[in-house]
Amino acid sequence: MKKVLLIMMCIVLFAVGAAMGEEQPAVSAPAMPSAPASSDIDAKFQTVSKWLNQNNLTVTTSPQQAFVNDYILVAAEGLPSPTAASPAKKRLTAERAATALAYRQLAEILEGVAVVGDTLVKDAELQYDVVRVAVSGFVKGARVIQKEYNEKEESALVIMKIGMTGPGSFADALYSKILKPDVKKELIEPEASPKFQTKPVPLDEKYDGLIIDATDQNFRPALINRIFTPKGEILYDPSKISQKVLVEQGCGEYTNSTDKAKAALGTREVKNPLIVKASGTVSPSDLQVSDDDAVKIFSANQKAGFLAGAKVAFVLK
Repeated sequence: MKKVLLIMMCIVLFAVGAAMGEEQPAVSAPAMPSAPASSDIDAKFQTVSKWLNQNNLTVTTSPQQAFVNDYILVAAEGLPSPTAASPAKKRLTAERAATALAYRQLAEILEGVAVVGDTLVKDAELQYDVVRVAVSGFVKGARVIQKEYNEKEESALVIMKIGMTGPGSFADALYSKILKPDVKKELIEPEASPKFQTKPVPLDEKYDGLIIDATDQNFRPALINRIFTPKGEILYDPSKISQKVLVEQGCGEYTNSTDKAKAALGTREVKNPLIVKASGTVSPSDLQVSDDDAVKIFSANQKAGFLAGAKVAFVLK
């Protein structure tokens, strides 16, 4: 039992160093324990489980889920220090261990978020110090919003939750950095794509939003999701719209059905969205539409200007 506890302490010490940005000794890192399964939370931490259910919240397991839910929620379980003698010390050290692991889990999910095209946050961190500092500061600023200690099991669970959009969100921290002129020019616009232009055509209806059905494509949500024509002309480039709009609501809504997309756009005051099917992808984070659909989107937007308000929804697999 002592050996097991010593191993867990090594894991916790490694996680604390990684979360706070300290240098680690040049040794092989121990494997990180996975987040507790929902069944474990239900069985061992009933107060937190009840809170999650009441607030309709789920533990985030992927960056795509973070975009769909518009938040990242991590749950981490920790054990007491082997030197903790009193019940109070056991609880305190278990909570500290769980908190360190939660920071680590949060950082791992954020580093997997797509920025634009093929670039993930972890790639942008390596290339731009301003991005690395922003992400590190954002992770360190995260706070525990729920915690519970199981005296019988002598284990603690902590919950951290951050928003993907809105004031104080991940979008708030990142857009201000990736849209800086020097970073934007290299990261988002290495090769300027021509803007799509055509003569607007009459449409049967007036559309005030756009739904892109990408269920047949290997497409992932990103901080910047663009829409192109088959000729490489750009129809929708979120990096060109108001940063305030992006921070408040991101570059689009993400759902798994057209009905949910309509409901989501309703929160952006969209009543009659144009629905088109993506014909392909330009990159994992960029979609392509047919020539005919490009003309429809352009024509509808000329009348309503919905792209400038990011009134767009992407339907995922």
